[in-house]
Amino acid sequence: MWGRDKKAEAPAPEPPNALKDAVREARIEAAERSAVVVDLRDAELARLELLNDALDPLFKDIPDGVELFDRGVSKGDVPRLWVDVIAHIEMGRDKRQYRFVQDTRYGRAVLAEGYEVPEMVQAVTRYVARRLLERERALADDAPFGRGSSLRMVEYEQRRGRLRAIRTFCYGVIIAVVTLVGLALLSPRP
Repeated sequence: MWGRDKKAEAPAPEPPNALKDAVREARIEAAERSAVVVDLRDAELARLELLNDALDPLFKDIPDGVELFDRGVSKGDVPRLWVDVIAHIEMGRDKRQYRFVQDTRYGRAVLAEGYEVPEMVQAVTRYVARRLLERERALADDAPFGRGSSLRMVEYEQRRGRLRAIRTFCYGVIIAVVTLVGLALLSPRP
């Protein structure tokens, strides 16, 4: 303190910071992984674009008035080739396998899986054919002026409703008559 000589204090070497080194190494690894992920995503997009090009002849054959299908490639976290609003193709876990899935009310249903473009084109062709057939059936049920089965169902339900109303009225009349007779028998006589 007062009487001591001040020696030049040399800065003490910093102890090695293991956490700092570990964070730096983790950042380097993350950068390498992200580069690999970007490369994988680009490869997925390229494969989906190839399949999209292979589907061009199929979608050119669809009639102009049919607006069921909206095909396109989305480039999100999981790249997808959309066929319509509820069905799309994505790459499998190994990033080489195509997976054709459809969203249903119970979850996703896998319609087809394959490694080759022609297999997937065939699966999409079957799907498009089924959707077109469903559309035709739905339009046939909507036929106007009694030619469709839906109009007959409406007439049947109306007739059934009228019969139900008549039956309810008759039951009401019977119950009212029985109640009046019961009251007349139970009332005291003067």
